[in-house]
Amino acid sequence: MLQSSVRLPVSPRTGRFLVLVGVFVCAACGLVYELELVALAAYLIGDSVTQASVVLSVMVFAMGIGSLLAKRLRRRAAAWFGLVEAALALVGGCSAMALYAAFAWSGDKGEVWASGSRALLVAFSLAIGILIGAEVPLLMVLIQRIRRQDAGGAVADLFAADYVGALVGGLAFPFLLLPMFGQLTGALFTGAVNAVAGGALVLGLFRQDLSARGRWVLLTANVVVLSLLATAAVLVDDFERAARRAVYGGDIRVAVQTDVQEVVLTGGRRSSLDLFLDGRLRISGRDEKRYHRGLVAPAMRGPHARVLVLGGGDGLAAREILRHPDVRRVDIVELDAGVVDLARHDPALSELNGRAYRDPRVRVVHTDAFRWLRQTRARYDVAISDLPDPGITASTKLYSQEFYGLATRALADGGRIAVHAGPLTARPRVFWTVEASLRAAGLRTVAYRVGGRLSGFAAGPDRTAQGAGAPRDWGFVLASRTRPVLLRAARSEVVRAGARAAEPTRHRGLPPSTLVHPRYAN
Repeated sequence: MLQSSVRLPVSPRTGRFLVLVGVFVCAACGLVYELELVALAAYLIGDSVTQASVVLSVMVFAMGIGSLLAKRLRRRAAAWFGLVEAALALVGGCSAMALYAAFAWSGDKGEVWASGSRALLVAFSLAIGILIGAEVPLLMVLIQRIRRQDAGGAVADLFAADYVGALVGGLAFPFLLLPMFGQLTGALFTGAVNAVAGGALVLGLFRQDLSARGRWVLLTANVVVLSLLATAAVLVDDFERAARRAVYGGDIRVAVQTDVQEVVLTGGRRSSLDLFLDGRLRISGRDEKRYHRGLVAPAMRGPHARVLVLGGGDGLAAREILRHPDVRRVDIVELDAGVVDLARHDPALSELNGRAYRDPRVRVVHTDAFRWLRQTRARYDVAISDLPDPGITASTKLYSQEFYGLATRALADGGRIAVHAGPLTARPRVFWTVEASLRAAGLRTVAYRVGGRLSGFAAGPDRTAQGAGAPRDWGFVLASRTRPVLLRAARSEVVRAGARAAEPTRHRGLPPSTLVHPRYAN
């Protein structure tokens, strides 16, 4: 009969159950830290596939290192497990605030994540991975000290609790923590749960393994960690406001987190209004007319009684469409109802869009554009694709050959589609991949750009807040089943971009982007 090898305040069966509960809670917290890093990095840096790959691969590698390092800690497994959990709670709980602080305050101009903050992301992934990796070997020692069993059975029990905990953490992050607390407070709350679970398990169940001094050290460490997390939670709103001011400037009027993204409005007048979506400048009142007229006007040269707008929830493309009196209907397919609500009711934004949503010809559908195109039977004379930049992973499918095939199906005979394809001069490969994807969908294309020369980095309707003063260079593609006639848009410099005239030969003949082979990189 197996006997307990350590004195416990509870029966061995109860002690074993409590250890597995600790494994469950710690695994849930560990996965939340991973998802928090992935989500915040994707929001701040962009290209979620790359960020997820970096975080997860570095973290798994670091877990292996942590497991090896834990071999040296097994003689005092209880004490070291308590300290590891306290350190993990502090590092994981504060990781989101540290990354957001680096995004807001590091660097001077341009893309602040180009150097140091990417290293900070890797550093947090490495540190959290090492601490998570050290948990299982130490827990293996503890559970064996309660009741000895064969190694295979102990590992199976630990991994079962670990994997179930990971499932709960993975579901809790998007469905509970983010809606209730947001990214910053959610990470702090997770850290507090982690610290309490680790400290309670060691001090409550294995306190006889610790010397009096060891108990005081562990208790003090947990109190300090919980105090720091609680202080950060109290100050998180002030921190977030200060970080927003550092990112967007001091003139923030609206900052809301919709079901889709963070939406920030700055400036109080039409000429000074800026609209940011997930930290990227989407609209600037100083020059948005050139962008939207360049996007809309060429496509409206021809029949345009029925017009479809994919994206464009700000109402500015609709404003340009409604300048044509013979337009009978404008359907806007916009995923984010929060943006449309702002465009309807915010005084400055509604003035900028000419109160387009008050026009009875405008109808709005809140759904994913790809899904809607698969289901619609309507036909349109003109389609306007006013979507986020193709370099953002979430938008990649909306610049795919399949998407343009669906859009082509929604065009009437002689219909045209105008697509925002990113800055032609600064990101030519992305631009010409959009054009190649349209051609692969069976359309004939004309590429053109609006704006002057670039100075500095790539600019466009999607760019980081720190680049808000940079000149613009917008690239568009006009396409139809028959070659469209491109005319000069009112008050816009529209340049016909023939492949030989505007692009080096190496950008000709690029393959299209598809759902299974996306070819855009942020």
